[in-house]
Amino acid sequence: MLNSLDIAKRPEDTRVVVAMSGGVDSSVVAGLLARQGYDVVGVTLQLYDHGEATFRKGACCAGQDIHDARRVAATLGIPHYVLDYEERFKKAVMQPFANAYQQGETPVPCIACNQSVKFVDLMAVAQDLGADALATGHYVQSKLGEDGRRQLFRPVDAERDQTYFLFATTQDQLDYLRFPLGGMGKAEVRELAREMGLEIAEKHDSQDICFVPQGKYADIIRKMHPEAVATGEIVHLDGRVLGTHEGIVNYTIGQRKGLGVAAAEPLYVIKLEHKTGRVIVGPREALKTHTVRLRDVNWLGGTPLAELSSGNGAPLEVKVRSTRGPQPAVIQQRDGDVFVTLVSGEYGISPGQACVFYADDSATSEVWGGGFIAEAVPQVFAA
Repeated sequence: MLNSLDIAKRPEDTRVVVAMSGGVDSSVVAGLLARQGYDVVGVTLQLYDHGEATFRKGACCAGQDIHDARRVAATLGIPHYVLDYEERFKKAVMQPFANAYQQGETPVPCIACNQSVKFVDLMAVAQDLGADALATGHYVQSKLGEDGRRQLFRPVDAERDQTYFLFATTQDQLDYLRFPLGGMGKAEVRELAREMGLEIAEKHDSQDICFVPQGKYADIIRKMHPEAVATGEIVHLDGRVLGTHEGIVNYTIGQRKGLGVAAAEPLYVIKLEHKTGRVIVGPREALKTHTVRLRDVNWLGGTPLAELSSGNGAPLEVKVRSTRGPQPAVIQQRDGDVFVTLVSGEYGISPGQACVFYADDSATSEVWGGGFIAEAVPQVFAA
C-alpha cells in the first residue's frame, strides 16, 4: 500500500526533507506534509550574501529568507537546519554564469543551481538524514508510471510552470524527488499559507536570478572577469562599423534597446563574437532561427532518443524560452549530435539557453528532458 508520496510506508514512518527557501511555496509544502503526518525535516541552503540583495524583495536563499524559513519551521513544529553552501554556489553556479556571458552566451543559472547544489548536494544531505524523499516547492508534477519509473509533467497552473528549469533532472533524482504543489494554483497555495498561520503568506515570489542585485548582470561579471569589459566594435550585418561598445557582456542576442548607436531603422543584436569582441547588429528578420544544435542532453522519455528520432526525426513540442509556451518541432540525432528544428522558427535564440522537450501540446504534457543550446545559427548566416 503506497502513501500519498508513492512510498510503501505509513506517513509517520516516512521521513521527508523539504528544501525551504523561506518563500511561500516551499513553506506550504512543509506544512502540508507535516499536516499529513510525515516526519518532516526542513533544510535551508545559504547560497550567497550580497549586501544589497540580502534584504531585497524577490531575493532568495540569503538573509531575510533564512530567518523566514526558521520562523515557518518553528510555527509548524518541525526541525530545521541551515547549511552554508556559499562557496559551492559560487563555484557551481556563479562562476559558470560569468564565464558563459564572457563567451557571448546567455546562461540560465537556475538550471545550473538545480543541477548541482539543489539536486546533488541537497539530495545527498537528505539521504544522510535518512530521508525517503526530498520535496520542493516547484510547480511541476511527477507521477509513478506503470514501469515503476517516475515521469515529469507540466503543472496544473500553466502560469507557474517551472519545467523549463528542471529539464536536467536525472531519472535517479526524479525517482527521489516529490513536488506536492504540481496540482495546485498559486492562489490556493497562498490561501493554505494563511490557513496555516504563516507570516510569509503574502511574501513576494523570488526572482529568476537570485544573486544579481537589481538585475545588473554586467556588475557581477565585471567583478569576476574584469577583462570581459574590453571595448570593441558594433558592426552592421552589411559590414558598416556603427560605433563602439564597452564589453560584449553588456549585450544579449535579440536585444534592441540600449545599443548605443543611431540608425534609421530598428536594430537588434544578431551575434556576439567573443573572440573579435564585435557586436553584430541588424534587422529583426535576421534573428530568425530554425535549427539548433544541443549539448548535454538529458533524456527522460520512455523510448530511447536514438530509437525515437531515427529516420526523419520525431515530432515533439519544445520550449526555448521560459516565458513562452511549447512550440512544434522535430528532433534528430546525427553523428552523435542532437538537433532540433523549430517548425515556425524563433527569433533571438542564443547559445547557453535551454531547449526543453515535451511529448505533445497538452496543458499537462509529459516532459521528455532537454538540452542546452550549443549553436543557434540564424537563417541569415546559414544561407
